[in-house]
Amino acid sequence: MNIAYFLLPKNRVAYLYDDCTFRQGLEKMRHHSYTAIPVISRSGQYVGTVSEGDFLWRLLEDDRPLHTSSMQGLESLRVRDILCAGSYPSVRITVSMEELLTSAMNQNFIPVVDDSGSFIGIVTRKDIIRHFAGERAGEPSLSKIG
Repeated sequence: MNIAYFLLPKNRVAYLYDDCTFRQGLEKMRHHSYTAIPVISRSGQYVGTVSEGDFLWRLLEDDRPLHTSSMQGLESLRVRDILCAGSYPSVRITVSMEELLTSAMNQNFIPVVDDSGSFIGIVTRKDIIRHFAGERAGEPSLSKIG
C-alpha cells in the first residue's frame, strides 16, 4: 500500500524553520502542545526534529541559573543549534508500510520527504497502528480514520 494515503501534508503540519530562535521554537511547541516538531530549512529541506528534551538539555547545559536575562541570551540561539543528529529520521514517500511500522516503534510520527529531500508531511504512529489493526481484523485498509 502507498503511504501517500496516510500522509498528513505539510500545509496541515506545524513545523519550525531551522533559523527560528530558541524562544520561537518553544512558543510554537507550547501553542500546539507538541512534544516534538519537524524542522525544515527555508528552502523546504527536512533538517530534523526538535523535541522538548532538546530544549531542556540546552537550558541545562548553561551553568548560569535560569532567569529572565538568560532567556534573553537565548534569543541569539537558533533551533538548528539544539537539534540532536539522527533523531526522527525521515523516510521517502516510496517506503513500504512494513518499514514505516519499524520507524513508528521509536517515533510518534515519521517525517516524509520527496526524492530531493524536501519535507512533504508526516505519517502518524496512530494511522500506522490503525492500518495494521484493521488488516488483522480483516477490515479494508482503505478507510482512513481521521
